[in-house]
Order: sequence, then C-alpha cells, then structure tokens
Amino acid sequence: MTVGAFLLALIAIFAAAKLFGEIAERLHQPAVLGELVGGAIVGVSGLRLVDPHDATISLLAQLGIILLLFLIGLDTELEKLLRVGIAAVAVAVIGVALTFAGGFALGHFLGLDTIVAVFLGGALSATSVGITARVLSDLGHLHDRESQVILAAAVVDDIIGIILLTLIGRVAEGRDLTPGSIVWLTIVAFGFVIVAIAVGSLLARAIFRALDRIDITRGLLFASLIFAFALAYAADRAGSAIIVGSFAAGLVLGRTEKAREVERQVHDIAHFFVPIFFVAVGAAIDVRAFTGRFLLIGAGLAAIAIAGKFLAGLATPVRGIRRSVVGVGMIPRGEVSLIFAQIGLTSGLLSEGLYNAVAVMVVITGLATPLLLRALLPKGVPTQQHGRSDLVMDAPMDAERRRRVHEAESPT
Repeated sequence: MTVGAFLLALIAIFAAAKLFGEIAERLHQPAVLGELVGGAIVGVSGLRLVDPHDATISLLAQLGIILLLFLIGLDTELEKLLRVGIAAVAVAVIGVALTFAGGFALGHFLGLDTIVAVFLGGALSATSVGITARVLSDLGHLHDRESQVILAAAVVDDIIGIILLTLIGRVAEGRDLTPGSIVWLTIVAFGFVIVAIAVGSLLARAIFRALDRIDITRGLLFASLIFAFALAYAADRAGSAIIVGSFAAGLVLGRTEKAREVERQVHDIAHFFVPIFFVAVGAAIDVRAFTGRFLLIGAGLAAIAIAGKFLAGLATPVRGIRRSVVGVGMIPRGEVSLIFAQIGLTSGLLSEGLYNAVAVMVVITGLATPLLLRALLPKGVPTQQHGRSDLVMDAPMDAERRRRVHEAESPT
C-alpha cells in the first residue's frame, strides 16, 4: 500500500466511523453499529476505499482492539470479576460446548468430512469480546453484574477458543494429539492470566514508584502503553490471545492509585485507533457471499451461534441477574472465527463457499448484538471525561469505587 492509498483509507475510516456512528446514536442505537455499517460502505462491498486484508490496516485494527480491551480492563474491578468467576466459567464452557456441537452437527448433516465439520464447530465457539465490551460501554452498563459475567466469560471463552484453534490446527497439519499436550496447552493458556496479574501487579507498583522519583514528560502515558503492549505480546508468545493480555494489563493498572489518570491519558489515543477495528470489520463484509446455498449455510451457522450462546446465558448460575442480557452479550463472533475459517481455507479443508458462510455468520452475529442489547438495556449516562465520551461510560459507582476515584483525582 502506498502512502497515498494509506492516507485515503484513513480518511475513509474516520469519516465512516464518525458519520455513521453519529447517525446510529441519533437513531438511539450504539455507535459501533453505525461504524460496522459505515465500514461496509467504504469496504469491499461498496466504495473499496478500505482493504481490511491489507497488512497495515489489519495491524492498526489490532492495535485498536488492544487499546479498547486495555481501557475496559482499567474500568473493570478485578474483585467483581472474581466474584462471578464460577458463573463466568459455566457460561463460557456451556456456550462453547453447545455451539461447537451445533456447528459439528450441521457439518455432519451437510455430508461434510469430520475434520471439516470440526472446523465449522470451532468457528462458532469463541465470542468476540471487543464488540460486546464496546456496546456495553456505549450504553453505560459496563459495571452491571451482567456485564461482569459477560466480560469474565468472554475472556474464558477466548482462551478456550485459542486452545481449540491450536488443537484443531495441529490435526489439520496431520500431527497427533496426546492427552499430555492437551493438558499442557490448557495449563499454559489459563496460567498466563494468573501469572500476568500477579507479576504485573508487582511490576506496576515498581514502575509507578520510579516515575514518581523522576520527571519524564508524559511518562505515565508511555509507561502504561508499554505495560499494555508488553502483556499483549507476552500473551501472544504464550499461545493465548493478545486481547487477553491487554485486558489483564488494564485489570492490573485499574487496581493502582493512578488508574483514573492512566484512563484519562490513554482515552484520546484509543479514540483514534478503536474505530479502525470496527470499520475494518465492517469493510470485510462481502455482500457477494450473501447469495445461494452458502448464504443459507451461513444463516444456519448464525442461528446455531446465537441460540447456543443465548442458552448458555440463560443457564447462568447466579440469582438476581438478567440472564437474557448475558446470553445476548455472548453472541457476537469475530476475529477468532475468521482465523478458524482462514486456517481451514489455506489448508484446503474449507472451500471458498464455506469460508464465506462463516463470514456471513460473523456479520449476522456482529450486527445482531448491538440491536438486541440496545433493546434489553436502557441508555446509561456518559462519563464527563474529556467532554462527551463514546468509548467508556460509567454506571453509578458504589461507595468504594467513588472513594478510589476521589483519591486518584485529588492533588497530592
């Protein structure tokens, strides 16, 4: 991509994000829905100003989702996540099991080979936490109990998805799987989160103490970004998902006395990169795939994806919680599903038509989630931070959280 083409793509991305995001909000819908639609208009199905498969655009989009999950982590209390831990694991495991079994059954019904049916099941398994987290923030419900269950379950869900992706990828390569390798991969995937939070907490305190002793311009901002990128990189190297690492970084820094200051400084940078991710997702929508037999297969996959996650939400073992909200929040699919399909396509196991069917499923679930959540949840009150915010909205805070915010914002 030339510099000129890159600049034109950025112009199209930001224009589509702000214009259609604003239209969506005026229609009382989450801004992310408008960004997805705007992406479709400037992407491969419309003006073709944005190529979502271009390496540069893809990297910027990944940076956007890293920053989004970092901000979500900053605004999420680890203690609340731990309180809903058992419920979150139950929702994640049930959702993965139901959708994997449903995708496999559909593949078997269509007469596909077993390994192809396994790929279809795997493509349905992992929730796209970025879409749900953004919608919950837009609607001002990020601190609801349902949201804590969704966020924790989505992280577990993503880890399980990565495990499945690795295992199925090894099968596609003709490599044998042993019980020992499966157990080891599972330990590494879940162990990373525990180690990252424990070690990261110690490092964060040491970094902030050092920054207090020396005067570096914008030192807190750069230290926080480096910390988030480092944990995202470590997650990737450990075989987990980069968003798991950035979310863990946010959880760690969110427990420090500088949490709100970090959030304020990172906020504007995130505003630049986050829309790139959602517009790029929309730009990948190819309406030519919405025809014929594979459109029906994609619709069938979407029905299984929606039903499986919704039923998992209804099975949430917590009283006094809106289970339908949890179920809807787990619906969207995204990058992990497309990675599954891409591996199947490049290995020759999935045809171009089946790849498009998975893409249709991703589009349907991605567009359905904002609409359904908006119908289930009332609009919250935005945080008065840097003016009007469409990234992080605050629900009413409890006394402890108000005390922490007051301490963080008080002059020393």
